[in-house]
Amino acid sequence: MVNILIIDDEKSIRSTLREILEYEKYAVDEAVDGQDGIDKIGKKKYDIALCDIKMPKLDGIEVLEKCREIDPELPFIMISAHGSIETAVDAVRKGAYDFIQKPPDLNRLLITVRNALDKSDLVSETKVLKKKISKTFDIVGESSAILEVKDTISKVAPTEARVMITGENGTGKELVARWLHMQSHRSKNPFVEVNCAAIPSELIESELFGHEKGSFTSAVKQRIGKFEQANGGTLFLDEIGDMSLSAQAKVLRALQENKITRVGGDKDIKVNVRVIAATNKDLKEEIQQKKFREDLYHRIGVILIHVPPLKARKEDISLLVDKFLEDISSEYGTKKSAIDAEAIELLQSFEWTGNIRELRNVTERLVIMCGDHITAADVKKYC
Repeated sequence: MVNILIIDDEKSIRSTLREILEYEKYAVDEAVDGQDGIDKIGKKKYDIALCDIKMPKLDGIEVLEKCREIDPELPFIMISAHGSIETAVDAVRKGAYDFIQKPPDLNRLLITVRNALDKSDLVSETKVLKKKISKTFDIVGESSAILEVKDTISKVAPTEARVMITGENGTGKELVARWLHMQSHRSKNPFVEVNCAAIPSELIESELFGHEKGSFTSAVKQRIGKFEQANGGTLFLDEIGDMSLSAQAKVLRALQENKITRVGGDKDIKVNVRVIAATNKDLKEEIQQKKFREDLYHRIGVILIHVPPLKARKEDISLLVDKFLEDISSEYGTKKSAIDAEAIELLQSFEWTGNIRELRNVTERLVIMCGDHITAADVKKYC
């Protein structure tokens, strides 16, 4: 049930508001002055506060400011018979959700209350989603190899240094890139990912830099490229070792001059992008074979981070499996499966050529096939 607090020194106003709100099935408490309201908010969780502005002891603006320290997310609807535009602006500037004049119009009051509740719900949902996202992109592990990676990220993320991430397929290179972004001052701006291996070489330049209408046969309209989409944020070039040499040359120019040109265009476009790259290839060998530009390698690899394969951090398998069991139960809406210590020991004995990605798939298979209790026998049967 929605809990609403009415803070007003006039008993008749409190009674009128209570009658209206209780008719709408809201639970209502009353506070006879500002200090009483602060005390009540400190002791109980409310969904909305209706607060008079002109009161003895503390006025409504003072109550609003003090209560925001107690519960910053509590929507305050200010009410006053002595309202003015200046008062309303001041109240909203200091954190009030809305301002209503006395005597309150019934429809306006109820609409404002409903809108405040909707906004509060959206804020709560956003926080939950952010927590889910941060958990999804968590780097799990306490092995010395993964602790070294985490330490490097914490040092490098706040800088503007370009980073090259190396490692086998499935080790979590994208996860490292996202951590670098989330711990940087660019975290509120876009994180744009490009899988260079998945895009045909003839389309990679259009994907990265965009194109103008009519620049080639299928260019029926202008396209904004990934560099422009990531402006102010981070551009993650995954599997950069598969990028064509012509695209490499344009990426090098973009990094040197902080500007790009769309395919078929002649206008330079300024971009402010931090580039993070990843590859499962040995780029020094690719350079020797003339498949990768050495100048681009040195430009992009200011900091090198190697993500270890799972076989080099097997002590992390129990932590990873526990996280995957939790994630899978959340996705499926089921109880989290338990797993025996002997089953974990057996999983730790495998080579895991597919690394963490393979472990995640195996864990999901075990949950589906074995239910809420996974044994060593189950691991032998389904792995």
